[in-house]
Amino acid sequence: MTKFIHITDTHLVTPGEPLYGLDPYARLVACVDDIIENHTDARCCVITGDLTHRGEATGYAALREQLDRLPFPVFPLMGNHDLRSAFTESFPDRLRDADGFVQGRFDLGGAGDGTLLMLDTLDEGQHGGLYCESRLAWLARQLDEAGDRPVYLFMHHPPFDIGIPSLDHIGLANPQAFLKCVSGHKNIRHLFFGHVHRPVCGSWHGIPYSTMRGLNHQVPFDMHTVDLVRQSHEPPAYAVVLLAADQVTVHFHDYLDKSALVDEDAGMRSM
Repeated sequence: MTKFIHITDTHLVTPGEPLYGLDPYARLVACVDDIIENHTDARCCVITGDLTHRGEATGYAALREQLDRLPFPVFPLMGNHDLRSAFTESFPDRLRDADGFVQGRFDLGGAGDGTLLMLDTLDEGQHGGLYCESRLAWLARQLDEAGDRPVYLFMHHPPFDIGIPSLDHIGLANPQAFLKCVSGHKNIRHLFFGHVHRPVCGSWHGIPYSTMRGLNHQVPFDMHTVDLVRQSHEPPAYAVVLLAADQVTVHFHDYLDKSALVDEDAGMRSM
């Protein structure tokens, strides 16, 4: 199986500064430590946006310092809390299309391993996302060029509602245009996104999708509140994704969980 790592919503500020009573930089360091200890065989890592909380240069520099520790390619994407110009100063060698958007393609290897397409849904100054005509044209070209290869999409804003009202009204602003672009491409095997700070999976027009909790704060499971996005201290997670010719497996790992490991007593019936 081919393995890659999915991280989302790091929300970095200046190292040492708290955010919502938590330390986002320390949580990123612990995440990278855990990946180095257990998953150096991964092919790559994708971070689906909200890299920083306020688009600060110090946050992007701290992110670069930690990501450079990983022994495989890492692709940070834009979220609504990011600024492209500040990101580019710390990551001048990362994804960029001809129009300056932070999006690109990564081929995992052989024809069966597939292609990662990483999208830029940032609409600067807005919490909701946008995938404009030039970005849609780029995606259409990439999907055509992929041919029959399996394709995996990555973006910050989901192009559909998830049933949490406070998040649904700050999703992608033009979901129908996005759907029209991807419709008919039966080789899209999975859609990975961020933004919602919750473990969510399902399918959308036949495309399986998944997301998870971010690395700092989370959004509580509240299906009633509309106008206020609250934060919670639920544990952070990252995902380990395993690809096979006929299967996509997504493991959500609560990497700060220190629960005791209990061995089954001898003679007990196996579960």
